[in-house]
Amino acid sequence: MTALRPDRLLEDDSQPDRRARILDAAEHCFVRSGFHRTTMQDIAAEAKMSPGNLYRYFPSKDAMAAGLAERDRAQVANDFNGLAGSENFLESFAALGRKHFQEKPREKAILCLEIWAEATRNPTFAAVTHEFERDVIARMEALFRQAQEKGLVAAEVDVRSLAVLISTLADGLFVRRAILPNFAPKREIATVMAVVEAAFAGRIHLPAADPDGGSSKSH
Repeated sequence: MTALRPDRLLEDDSQPDRRARILDAAEHCFVRSGFHRTTMQDIAAEAKMSPGNLYRYFPSKDAMAAGLAERDRAQVANDFNGLAGSENFLESFAALGRKHFQEKPREKAILCLEIWAEATRNPTFAAVTHEFERDVIARMEALFRQAQEKGLVAAEVDVRSLAVLISTLADGLFVRRAILPNFAPKREIATVMAVVEAAFAGRIHLPAADPDGGSSKSH
């Protein structure tokens, strides 16, 4: 019996399905071996396709990292769209935190660290990371402004600063979940949500944020 070539296993997949399968394979490899130790051949083997076929969809590991970031951005957009019509905004926001920092696999947090580390030395990763952050901040700012109009966020709160604060807290949770064996998601999410609730209510003074998302205060 003639053996099937690895890429023949994907013949029935549509192009979007193949791209998704390759991105899943890249994510597994990056988490398991790190970005630099992972080769295109490793990803092709994980995706059960030939390296030649792999290059038809992604010319490099950098392109795959950009694809992973874009996929995550789409998921974040869906999450925030779901919050916009929520009747209990604060509880829905807490549920979103549990989804990302408790229910999703820890490997997602490890992948974030891989990408952030590479962003310190790779301009492509730096640009992807910066654009992702800008997008998340902008979406949260719009969401919080809507909530403010409904009286769910105190009128005096600078919503951009609020978005920066929550992004900062989320980044910390990603790091802690990735590296700490004793990370306690329920307790740590509850602690962060206590800070978020106080910020929503205007009980925390937030300095005005600059247009790029950071604090306008010098460091």
